[in-house]
Amino acid sequence: MNKQERLMAAISGSEVDRVPVSAWRHQPIDDQSSDAFAAATLAFQRDFDFDFVKVTPASSYCLTDWGATTYWKGNPHGTRDYGKALVQRLDDWSKLKVLDPHAGQMGEIVRGLELIGQGLEEGTPFIQTVFSPMTQARNLVGAEELLLHIRLHPDVIKDAFQIITDQTINFIEAARETGISGIFYALQWASHLDLSESEYREFARPYDLQILQAVDDLWLNVLHLHGNHVMFSLIVDYPASVLNWHDRETKPSLSEGLQLWPNAVCGGIRQEETLVQGTPKEIFAEGLDAIKSTNGRRLVLGTGCVAPIVTPYGNLRALRELVELDQ
Repeated sequence: MNKQERLMAAISGSEVDRVPVSAWRHQPIDDQSSDAFAAATLAFQRDFDFDFVKVTPASSYCLTDWGATTYWKGNPHGTRDYGKALVQRLDDWSKLKVLDPHAGQMGEIVRGLELIGQGLEEGTPFIQTVFSPMTQARNLVGAEELLLHIRLHPDVIKDAFQIITDQTINFIEAARETGISGIFYALQWASHLDLSESEYREFARPYDLQILQAVDDLWLNVLHLHGNHVMFSLIVDYPASVLNWHDRETKPSLSEGLQLWPNAVCGGIRQEETLVQGTPKEIFAEGLDAIKSTNGRRLVLGTGCVAPIVTPYGNLRALRELVELDQ
C-alpha cells in the first residue's frame, strides 16, 4: 500500500498492510518565512517518512495580518507567546475585516505550502493546520475577556466569529490551490474546563461546521480536540476523517472513542511522559498496546498533540519503526 491507500483504508475500517503513523512539530523562527518553514517541514518528513505531513505553523499565522504580535521565547512545545491583546475594547471586534490570504503572514504560509507540496515525495499527503474561530478569538483578546464578551455581549461576538470564519474559509481556499489533502482543524476550547456545553453549541459549533463543510470534499480532514475534559460527545457528528485527542491523558480511551466516532482515531502515545521523557522501549510498549486495543483498525498511531521540539530523535524514530514490527 502507498500512504494514501493505507490512510484511506484506515479511515474506512478496512484491512491495512500496517498501521499508519504520523507526528508533527512546530518549527520556531523558521515558521515566520515560507522558505525556511518549508525547508524545516520537509527535513522533518525526510527523517521519519510519516504517512502524512501535518503542516504546523505558529498559531498566530492567521492573526498577524490583523495586527496580533507574538514572540519566540523558547517554549519547549515550539509555540510563540502573544504580546498585548489585539482586542482591547469591545468595539475593536468590529475592526476585523476579511483580508487577502495571499498577502502578509497568511501569504507566507500559502507559499510555504506550495514549496512543501513541490518538495515532498510523490504521493505523500499533506494537510494544513487551521484553528477554530473560538481558538482564534481567544488569542485575539485573552481567555478571561473572551468569556466576558461571550456572556455579556453575545451579538457582538457572533458577528466577530462570522468574520473570523469567513477569513478562515478564504485562507483554506488559497491553501487548496497548493494541493493539500485536507486540514487539521484544531479545537482548543471544546473543553468543560473552558465553556458550558450550551455555550459551545451556540458560540462555536455553527462556525466549526461552516469551516468543515467548506472542506467536506477533501479526503483527509483531521479533527483535533485539545486539552483535558473535552466535549467529545458534542463533536462526534462533525464531518472529518480522523479524530485526534489526548487519549492517554483524558477520556475517552482510543477503544472507547472508536465506539463513538465513525471513522479513524489518531493517538496512542503520551505526549510528555512517553514521547519526551520515555525511552524507545516505552514507546514500543505504548504503541503496541494502542494497536492491540484497537485491533489495528481505524487507527493512525501518533500522539495527542504536537511533538515538543525537545523530543529525542530516537523516540520519534521508535514511533516510526514500531509500526513496521506489527506486520
